[in-house]
Amino acid sequence: MLSQQSCVLSHAQIVAPRARATIKSQRPQCFWLTGLSGAGKSTLANALEVRLHEQGFHTSLLDGDKLRQGLCRDLGMGPEARKENVRRVAEVARLMVDAGLIVIVAVISPFRVDREAARQLFEPDTFLEVYVSTPFEVCAQRDPKGLYREALAGRLKDFTGLDSPYEAPQSPECEINTCEVELATACTRLIELLKN
Repeated sequence: MLSQQSCVLSHAQIVAPRARATIKSQRPQCFWLTGLSGAGKSTLANALEVRLHEQGFHTSLLDGDKLRQGLCRDLGMGPEARKENVRRVAEVARLMVDAGLIVIVAVISPFRVDREAARQLFEPDTFLEVYVSTPFEVCAQRDPKGLYREALAGRLKDFTGLDSPYEAPQSPECEINTCEVELATACTRLIELLKN
């Protein structure tokens, strides 16, 4: 007996991703911002999108917190749930890149293997890993959501960088430490990647 899943077939699409990008006069890309909570990923992602929008680019921003309130609200924070979170976000980002958009993803995505699996979904040179490398101590001082306080007090488990690991990228396309690089400069560096 066949399962419904085995009956799923792909149909060739007449309008190709390249045609969608051409009509927008841009090269679709995925900026994948990864780093600890409080590193500045969302701040950088928002500033980058504003700059791109001002320059006439068609963009979309996928922020980890917002996705956890919708698409990924059924997921916990354990390793398998984090893996599934990254998988879902990557699939959505790929569809948006196929639509010709410049997509900015801001998610902790703590495990290298999951980020590499995300990269494999994209055409070569369309996935740009950006390591927002702000140190743990600085993120803990910022603590914009009060999560570090809760985690350090033992009231929050599986917290990335404390009792759950964060595996830093080994060769990202760009690394930005937000306590050393000004926001405007960081955006300029990322936009430069679009020209290559």
